[in-house]
Amino acid sequence: MLRPKLSLSISNDPTPDELLFARQLGVDCVYTWVRPEQRSVTYLTGLRRRVEDAGLTLWNVGSYDIAKSDKIHLALPGRDAVIAQFQAFVHNLGEAGIHITTFTWEPTQVWSSAPGEIRGAQTRRVDLDEMVRRPFTHGREYSEDEIWDNFAYFVEKMMPVAEEAGVRMALHPNDPPATGKLGGIPCLIHSFETYKRAFAVAGSPALGMEFCTGCWLEGGPAFGDLLEGIRTFHADNRILLVHFRNVSAPLPYFLETFLDNGYMDMYQIMELLYEIGYTNTVTLDHTPKFAGDYAKGAGPAYAIGYMRALMQRAEAEIE
Repeated sequence: MLRPKLSLSISNDPTPDELLFARQLGVDCVYTWVRPEQRSVTYLTGLRRRVEDAGLTLWNVGSYDIAKSDKIHLALPGRDAVIAQFQAFVHNLGEAGIHITTFTWEPTQVWSSAPGEIRGAQTRRVDLDEMVRRPFTHGREYSEDEIWDNFAYFVEKMMPVAEEAGVRMALHPNDPPATGKLGGIPCLIHSFETYKRAFAVAGSPALGMEFCTGCWLEGGPAFGDLLEGIRTFHADNRILLVHFRNVSAPLPYFLETFLDNGYMDMYQIMELLYEIGYTNTVTLDHTPKFAGDYAKGAGPAYAIGYMRALMQRAEAEIE
């Protein structure tokens, strides 16, 4: 039976125990974000081999400083130098046998309000009404046309390099996927239609997506039908990985929840992934923070256990 692969985040220099923990949870794959000095072919190849020696697959690797660069997103001084670093990184990934990297178009990173609480656990909270009142983050207001022009400039430089390297680039939506501006900057990817536009602008199969269920649920009807989005973009071979996350409600206000107590029945998503024959990864995204000494491993363990149960149920029902 065709089935998704479970994936888990690891550190960029994982210990044997960290990799063993991933295996003990029953995941197939892992992913990480490396530091700038770790973007060499030598380091990336060594990391992949360490992961494989532990019985796992290194599915995707990113690098925060280039994948979330305001110089690229806002055409600031130094943009071409950062793009050149991104090109070199993609080339090195291909040489190292790693074929997926991820990026976002969020020059101000993920937006959050003061933490909230869900079932006694500290969690991310978003109050959009409060966020839109914040000042400009980069000194002025940017137009939607500017942001799309900057995206077009970037993919024109990156797609030929990615195609040659055999690496696909997974684009994550804006979080939260506001339809307006945050800090004076429009959100590039906030709906089904903006994803379609991004793929058309890139004009290359090298551009794929991180299908973040959390962001789709945050956007609600404004983002589009989540299950239909999965069907459509899977049929187009765009979904390189799925972020599995639940939230309390659509914008303008939400809390990130445990997988079992948000407004979405997450089994519907897992069942659909089995029905369509999706075989790329499904990874735990954000999770509320467990108490005290339980915080480090309990969140991933709780979520992966829940996801494995959903997978077993889907397999049994399809069989």
